Amino acid sequence: MAASTASRLSPPRFHTPPRSPHPPLRRSRFSPVRAVKLEAVLSIGTHVIPHPRKAASGGEDAFFANSDAGGVFAIADGVSGWAEKDVNPALFSRELMRNSSNFLNDAELQVNRDPQSLLMKAHAATSSIGSATVIIAMLEKTGTLKIASVGDCGLKIIRKGQVMFSIYPQEHYFDCPYQISSEAVGQTYQDALVCSVNLMEGDTIVSGSDGLFDNIFDQEIISIVSESPGVDEAAKALAELARKHSVDVTFDSPYSIEARSRGFDVPWWKKLLGAKLIGGKMDDITVVVAKVKTVAVPEDEGGDIEQQQGNEQGIAVAVASAEQNEE
Repeated sequence: MAASTASRLSPPRFHTPPRSPHPPLRRSRFSPVRAVKLEAVLSIGTHVIPHPRKAASGGEDAFFANSDAGGVFAIADGVSGWAEKDVNPALFSRELMRNSSNFLNDAELQVNRDPQSLLMKAHAATSSIGSATVIIAMLEKTGTLKIASVGDCGLKIIRKGQVMFSIYPQEHYFDCPYQISSEAVGQTYQDALVCSVNLMEGDTIVSGSDGLFDNIFDQEIISIVSESPGVDEAAKALAELARKHSVDVTFDSPYSIEARSRGFDVPWWKKLLGAKLIGGKMDDITVVVAKVKTVAVPEDEGGDIEQQQGNEQGIAVAVASAEQNEE
């Protein structure tokens, strides 16, 4: 009986096949399963509402947006003062944007992705008379947004329900912004405000002509972006709200608040009656909304894993830097 009990409690025995003289093949370091890299890209939506009195001609703003190679967009706001000299202000802004779009195929720009260089080339190729404020933004595949801005077109970056970055206007004095011009006395690409921002997946970029930011507050922008199902819907909703505010004479807009802070207000006798400068500012309204995403892209044939890891580390650095800025 003791022997039988010992037999039942002994560990089971498994058959072990003879060891093969040839070890199993290991997966190649260059296996297609691993041959991918992460890249940052933009999903872009746009919407334009011309000034009520310029709707028939399409207004004086111009823009372009391109989601290829990460993403790039630009906005130019033609300076309406040229109309007093019998010059159509839209011609300069439209040609400037058309040239900017065409120069995206320039070999140097495809390598450097430098918005200031793009502005330089586009301005030099523009022959129309006039001037415009302008902003150009280009996303690198590593997640860095490069920006060049002349004047008062704006850009804000929204992360987790907060504005974490803003471009502020360049101006000579109130209501007279810096502007790229056909005249020698105007500003050039060298006067551009140039900066770079490290973005994270899920960040939202809101950019526009001054017709947007003169008529809408940051909290309204945040609310619309958070409630919109996509970038197209967000761009349209922002433009429509700015348009609504621009014709509301009772709305205390960002523009009217800024004007009063600069000393522009109603006559003193109206102030005695409790009045103040108030209302929106009618203007062309151009809105660009872009959402940052990361995608897995197959490595080029013959690409190596070290290069792939470098790309992944580049995005990781951008994300880490963005998180530090947030803190």
